[in-house]
Amino acid sequence: MIKKAADIIKSANRVTAFTGAGISVESGIPPFRGENGLWSKYDPTFLEINFFKSNPLESWRLIKEIFYDFFGKASPNKAHYGLAEMEKVGALDSIITQNIDNLHQKAGSKEIYEFHGNSRDLVCVRCGKKFPVAEIGLENLPPRCQNCGSVLKPDFVFFGEPIPEPARTKSYREAEISDIFILIGTTGEIMPASTIPIIAKQNGKKIIEINIRESKYTNSITDIFLKGKATEVVEELVDRINNKV
Repeated sequence: MIKKAADIIKSANRVTAFTGAGISVESGIPPFRGENGLWSKYDPTFLEINFFKSNPLESWRLIKEIFYDFFGKASPNKAHYGLAEMEKVGALDSIITQNIDNLHQKAGSKEIYEFHGNSRDLVCVRCGKKFPVAEIGLENLPPRCQNCGSVLKPDFVFFGEPIPEPARTKSYREAEISDIFILIGTTGEIMPASTIPIIAKQNGKKIIEINIRESKYTNSITDIFLKGKATEVVEELVDRINNKV
């Protein structure tokens, strides 16, 4: 099945990868949902935008602990590097990621649509000015805007916030123009991101899914299901694309 998937990818004009939390699990980042997910240990209220605006210090203490002190230590794994290699050899045109961990960038991928934003930057809740988190630092919480003095928040989507542009528009555009969607480590449960592969399928695109277990996509839109760890499956897929096996 991996050989079949590789052959389809090599013959395509445009290929998009659609990644979820599962691709980063092997980098030590847990998923949000499920038995060992973050929400089994933390109340997600601290990421509701109205709660954040009313209680910025309380929210920021958990945000710093989880997304910067913990997630910030993570490094890309073979699946991230594999996608970067596919892009390099012309076998992958873009990545739509639901993740905010910046690991695709660290692995060397270039064309990335961050559907839920990212943790690299901070954005002012009042004036909208953005700053790299490395420039502001998180020694004093909550961090403050250098432009207007208001509270800064991570530049990722909180509950109650819209999907950022142009990532939203570009992601849905890929569902129209790509021949193939490669789904990696996504359960298909997070709206509205979960609608993108469905729209791709409705547009006649081939769906290749890589996952350790069946998702909501597997028996509904998936054409080829490659069961296994993202690192192992992507590595073999890249080898076949490069004619190494």
